[in-house]
Amino acid sequence: MTIKSEEVNINTRFEGDIVDITQQVQKAISKSRLSDGIACVFVPGATGAVTTIEYESGLLQDMPAALDRLFPRDITYQHQLRWHDGNGHSHVRASFIGPSITVPFKEKKLILGTWQQIVFLELDNSARRRKIIVQMLGE
Repeated sequence: MTIKSEEVNINTRFEGDIVDITQQVQKAISKSRLSDGIACVFVPGATGAVTTIEYESGLLQDMPAALDRLFPRDITYQHQLRWHDGNGHSHVRASFIGPSITVPFKEKKLILGTWQQIVFLELDNSARRRKIIVQMLGE
């Protein structure tokens, strides 16, 4: 088994921005020269998340709306009371979605469903420059 790592850098535009990173992850796999294995896609940081969705306009609206219902901005968060940075909800949202996913690949191609894309969710309360780590284990 061999381990390879790549960085994907993206700029987010606003809180709630959902960025399709499927092609960047696929490029990392292609560059790795590994044929079969798994790719761990991980964001360092406490206010971003990685998951999969069908990347289409309806879900791009539904996902932030669902997060607003589950984790409202306008309730009291102890993080906000301590740090006064306005992103207590961002930390809670990121913790529930998670900072990483693992996706298998075969014959140098990601194994994803027909309508499934890998996405980064910007959950902080401002635009950010984000580094995403793609670490691949395979042969």
